Amino acid sequence: MAMMIPYGQRITPDTRETRSRGLMRPRPLGRVVRVVLASLLALWFALPLVPLLVWSVANRWSFPAVLPTEWGLDGLMTALEQGAAPAFGRSIVLALAVAAIATPLGALAARALTLGRVPAPRLVSGILLAPLALPAFVAVMGLTIVLLRARVPAALAVLLLLVAAALPYTVYTMRVAYAAHDLAFEEEARTLGASRWHVLWRVHLPLVAPGLARAAFLAFLVGWSDYVVTVLVGGGTLVTLPLLVGSYAAGVGNDAIVAVLSLSAIIPPLLLLLALGRFGRRYPAARFAGPTPSRSPKGSP
Repeated sequence: MAMMIPYGQRITPDTRETRSRGLMRPRPLGRVVRVVLASLLALWFALPLVPLLVWSVANRWSFPAVLPTEWGLDGLMTALEQGAAPAFGRSIVLALAVAAIATPLGALAARALTLGRVPAPRLVSGILLAPLALPAFVAVMGLTIVLLRARVPAALAVLLLLVAAALPYTVYTMRVAYAAHDLAFEEEARTLGASRWHVLWRVHLPLVAPGLARAAFLAFLVGWSDYVVTVLVGGGTLVTLPLLVGSYAAGVGNDAIVAVLSLSAIIPPLLLLLALGRFGRRYPAARFAGPTPSRSPKGSP
């Protein structure tokens, strides 16, 4: 469809950009629908947290009372006395270690598979994704015997198994990122004389940074929320926050403590998810955008 241009009006690049932005501007109705759907989704995820919030500040809540009959922070105090703070710290360290190891390994494997630098890529992909197909309990029970006979320390064994469990997520996420990655940027930088380290640090990493952030978040979740590996391999020597939640949830009358521990387990992933959403809005190629060419004065060619 032809676009009508008023007589005498000069079409400049800025005019074309303004009109194209106007054509791509979202309609008010579509924006309202997205806001409503996002609000309903947020409400769906927030509703289960309401009982936990109420239980965390309830010293006594007897049936059939709608609200707690006695308010207080006994659950928080008991959780702190039972080692919630050290368990929280161990979980943070373990999850960060898993993310720090599994993310670069997954990125390297995904890049090699995407570029076709691996012999028998289907077999390698199947091996990397095997932890998702095997039940965690069966895999851990088999590997526990091997690690015990090799006399691997419990903490190190837990870390190695969680890294192996996180690799499928990091590999898959980075394969999606590398499938949309354009190697022409790196080749052009090398043509202009940039070193391999400069290309990696200033070109490659900024372009795949959103994918790395998503992969690191998934690896962090694997290490943060694990229960089976820590129980079977750690043997009680590595007490993390999920272990405390499971132990108190198995008893009766510990609802306030379980609520406090569960809420504390939600905070780090939620903060990371918010940071990831804010980071994902940035366009990585903006760092490489050159200066805007200045307009030539009237009468100049």
